Amino acid sequence: MSNNSGSSSNSNGTGFFGLLTIAFIVLKLTKVIDWSWWLVLLPFYGSIIFGLLIVGLIFLGVRLTDK
Repeated sequence: MSNNSGSSSNSNGTGFFGLLTIAFIVLKLTKVIDWSWWLVLLPFYGSIIFGLLIVGLIFLGVRLTDK
């Protein structure tokens, strides 16, 4: 018998950009789309850029509130 009174939620699923990247890779490999690989992998790079943008905005907000 297990006790789940202190359980926490853990979400390690694939996000929107990950699913979009996988879909584009499958479409590219099945020759449904004839895009270059940099376009196929753009959602992956987009998620990295989006994360860096969020971190930059947080950093900017902290710097502006310190003055």
